[in-house]
Amino acid sequence: MRVLVQRVRSAAVTVDDAVVGEIAPATGQGLLALVGATHTDTPQIAAALARKLWGLRILDGERAAADVDAPILVVSQFTLYADTAKGRRPSWSKAAPGPVAEPLVDHFADSLRALGATVATGKFGAHMQVSLVNDGPVTVLLES
Repeated sequence: MRVLVQRVRSAAVTVDDAVVGEIAPATGQGLLALVGATHTDTPQIAAALARKLWGLRILDGERAAADVDAPILVVSQFTLYADTAKGRRPSWSKAAPGPVAEPLVDHFADSLRALGATVATGKFGAHMQVSLVNDGPVTVLLES
């Protein structure tokens, strides 16, 4: 599993001109988590990465989202497993298919909620427009 995390001032996901998930942190900082799953991922891996993200000290003052109750926007992102080693056309063969990936992304978001996080989500499998105000910028890749 891969989670590309961006520290944000705000973020939103729109599908068909309707906002389906957004965060506008009262503290001024939140996290956007782009989540990709591969064939060997499990719910245990998803939960472990959720714990890692919740405690990751990338907010101002080396604080974690858990320290300041920063909201998190979780968006499925199969393209994190693009293979661009050959040619000009990426291969998506390392990305888990939808029926495998969707429950794992849901479990990741649910695991964050179980830890106490305020979580908004995109819509799995939809063509989404993601808008954000990156803060820093700070972008970190978490991998299982």
